[in-house]
Amino acid sequence: MTSPTSRRTVLAAALAAAAGAGAVSAAPAAAAPSAAARATPLVDNAFWTSYADWRSGTARGTRAVSGTRPALVIGTPAGRTDYADPHTGKSASWEYATWTSPLHRSAVPATEVIASWNAETPAGTWLQIELSGRYSDNTATPWYVMGRWTSGDGDGDIRRTSVDDQTDGRSSIWTDTFSVDDAATGLRLASYQLRLTLYRKPGTRLTPVVHRAGAMASDIPDRFTVPASTPGLARELTVPRYSQNVHAGQYPEYDNGGEAWCSPTSSQMIIEYWGRKPTAADLAWVNPAFADPQVCHAARFTFDYQYDGCGNWPFNAAYAATYRDMSAAVTRLGSLTDVETLIRAGIPVITSQSFLKEELTGAGYGTSGHLMTVIGFTAGGDVIANDPASPDNPAVRRVYRRSEWETIWLRTKRHNAAGTVVSGTGGVCYVYWPAQPTSAQRRALTSVGLL
Repeated sequence: MTSPTSRRTVLAAALAAAAGAGAVSAAPAAAAPSAAARATPLVDNAFWTSYADWRSGTARGTRAVSGTRPALVIGTPAGRTDYADPHTGKSASWEYATWTSPLHRSAVPATEVIASWNAETPAGTWLQIELSGRYSDNTATPWYVMGRWTSGDGDGDIRRTSVDDQTDGRSSIWTDTFSVDDAATGLRLASYQLRLTLYRKPGTRLTPVVHRAGAMASDIPDRFTVPASTPGLARELTVPRYSQNVHAGQYPEYDNGGEAWCSPTSSQMIIEYWGRKPTAADLAWVNPAFADPQVCHAARFTFDYQYDGCGNWPFNAAYAATYRDMSAAVTRLGSLTDVETLIRAGIPVITSQSFLKEELTGAGYGTSGHLMTVIGFTAGGDVIANDPASPDNPAVRRVYRRSEWETIWLRTKRHNAAGTVVSGTGGVCYVYWPAQPTSAQRRALTSVGLL
């Protein structure tokens, strides 16, 4: 369960009030029962990842690198700038170079956009991701910072951070999410560009290496319920089981473990499913008395110093992609049928949901926001999940009723314990996969808009 809840609570309140090259659009099933509504795309994914992608757009000091895994790096820096880190109180000079994507016209005029990226940032380098777009009335947004990110946190590194208080009075950034302030007006984001700024210590040859960048744009209708999908797969993937609760009280500087660590715990389960994990040297900082030190490591290196927690969605995906030959993205899926497509290809999914205790039979708790992993389906179509909100590792594997689970994941509106209408995540999930997927995995990822 995510913590602090303030960020998601504020976002929920805001949403409740609202009553190019490499681009791929996804069209999951809509909630409305009519055939026309079902045909309307709700999600558009656009990513830049190929050599041709990195050669497109506008480069100021960056260059594209070809090869098995193409990338964007610093070539000749475009200039030098100072950055005062609000979380360390230190100021430093940095060389920088920028790349601005081509304008992407979304197949879905959007109420929300979430960026994600895959990059390597050696010590002494970092990356800023910004978004700017045009509304449906042809006016422009400002450049919004979607994240300042580095994989490390050593003395020479900045602290990875989201940026609060960004708004133009029509849209706002809520930690990792661009959101139209009042969707009921009909205003939408029609198109956008991403700008990547790569930073390094002056006078060095260091560089961030960006393999993938893009965004998920969506316009999910208000809905308290969703149509039930028809079961189509019985399969269970063998995924490591880790409980977040065994870490309660650990590392207060990274939000104190326990219920605050559902996101990094879920991320670590899937990273290890793919055969990756931190080295012994990576884990040397962890108290040897603590079980599953890799979960502590994931919490530390997904931690958002502005949000003051580990629940930043793109930061979790970026962390997963720091491991050898891994790709990751944040998106929305349309139904459990989409999840079945990925599970069939051997790809588990990390999902975000909120619910009252009585809304998910067998959970034994309620939450205003929680991440868990879907690892398979029973013969009857029920969801097999590794739920980190369990007392210990053996208890992590759960089976949840399909209809209940699909509702709490896909709805955008719900009633909290006080009876107040608040928001749900509308199908948000993280997907992690090998950078060189099998043909079956490639087909599955393409079908849900991620390739």
